[in-house]
Amino acid sequence: MKNAVQFLNKIENKIRSKLKGHPVAYAFIGGIGIVLFWRGVWHAADAINLGSILSIIIGAVILIITGIFVSEFLGSKLIMSDISGEKKLVEKEESEIEIEKTKLKKLENTLERMEEKLEHIEEEIENK
Repeated sequence: MKNAVQFLNKIENKIRSKLKGHPVAYAFIGGIGIVLFWRGVWHAADAINLGSILSIIIGAVILIITGIFVSEFLGSKLIMSDISGEKKLVEKEESEIEIEKTKLKKLENTLERMEEKLEHIEEEIENK
């Protein structure tokens, strides 16, 4: 099993490196893969006579216990923060929150200064 996973990872890396320079082809191939995957899931559910209500219940339970339910409807921030190792706000220490607040304040000040400079430049251009 481990060898199969390593083999698939190597193939994935090769294909992704070739496709990243062709975003339209990448999106098209990815779209086909997604549709075929969900088509298979759909047909499997039909094959075992899984009714609509039961499908909704099972799907919701799977999405809720994996934490995907909320993120799917609110965006992918949850998944991306998990992948990047970013902590949830409730998991952060006060010092980390204060550091982020300070960084955000500095960015805000920088943007304000840039806006002021741009306004001065616009005024100079208009006065010429």
